[in-house]
Amino acid sequence: MPQKALIRARAAELRATFEAAGATVAETPLLQPAEVLLDLYGEDIRARAYVTSDSLLGEQMLRPDFTVPVVQMHMQHGAEPARYTYAGEVFRRQDADTSRANEYTQVGYEVFDRDNPAAADAEVFGLIHVALADVDVRASTGDIGLLMAAVQGLETTDRRKEALKRHIWRPRRFRALLDRYSGRMTVPQSRQALLDMDAPLQTGVPFIGLRSPDEISERIEALREDVNAAPISSVQVELLDALLDVRETLPFALERLRDIAVDMPAITHAVFSLRERIDAMDAKGIDVGAIEFEGSYGRTNMEYYDGFVFEFHAEGRADLPAVATGGRYDALTRVLGGGNEIPAVGAVIRPEVLLALEGQA
Repeated sequence: MPQKALIRARAAELRATFEAAGATVAETPLLQPAEVLLDLYGEDIRARAYVTSDSLLGEQMLRPDFTVPVVQMHMQHGAEPARYTYAGEVFRRQDADTSRANEYTQVGYEVFDRDNPAAADAEVFGLIHVALADVDVRASTGDIGLLMAAVQGLETTDRRKEALKRHIWRPRRFRALLDRYSGRMTVPQSRQALLDMDAPLQTGVPFIGLRSPDEISERIEALREDVNAAPISSVQVELLDALLDVRETLPFALERLRDIAVDMPAITHAVFSLRERIDAMDAKGIDVGAIEFEGSYGRTNMEYYDGFVFEFHAEGRADLPAVATGGRYDALTRVLGGGNEIPAVGAVIRPEVLLALEGQA
């Protein structure tokens, strides 16, 4: 059977499995409104999206994933509980030196349910776990919500917290900001010269760019406020580093995070949520003692994830991408909900990678 036919057949099998679990089939157009959705994907996908212009519809992009369009579709009709599945192609530019495909298939399962987020997390993870039971894969998990809570609890300005949260998915930039905010890195001379200016911005001079003089002045004042803010304490930085360094199986990771929460109470609620998720996974018969948790995991994934994140990948197969990825994206429903919101979690499987692991590709 030709390769594309094999992929379509495997995708149909997976989608049927998710339908049997109670999901409704969702269809989303290949062309999506770029202006509305592109910012929701984050920097990585923005750089890799295929964007075109339509004289009537404006900027459009080839669908880079299914989750955002499915959330948009669901939230247009309210915020009721629902389950969806889908199968189809997505499109992403790849680096020139990579052999990975820029068009591939995703089969997904999305759950919108406000009653028990931990049970929904376990449901989605468990379905993917069962679907991959016949191949040799390892699961990695994390929780962006823990890091979000830790940053929110820092004793610093709201402006600094927001900057750190925006860059959670860019670890090097996040570290540079944290070093600067904690006094470990000095302000660049070029920026210091700007902050030392006493004279107002000249008027009557043409401005190049999109910012007005008032916006530039406001930005300078914000930078001055930042420079004059007290540094984040070394104790808080060390606790944040300790959280990011956690790498244990789920039960041991929970114990380590409980210890950190004693000195970092801002993460207490997120730690309770992790415990509830572990209990829900255990209740489904998942061997939680064999699943790894990493405090830094998920920071290079989709930027709409804001809680539980996971992937399944084949060890020793660096030539293959992850066979499945998923996570929780509660905030995305708020952004697209027009005043409505509902907790949501989902995951996708790449059938062509599954076929490769099954020896059929």
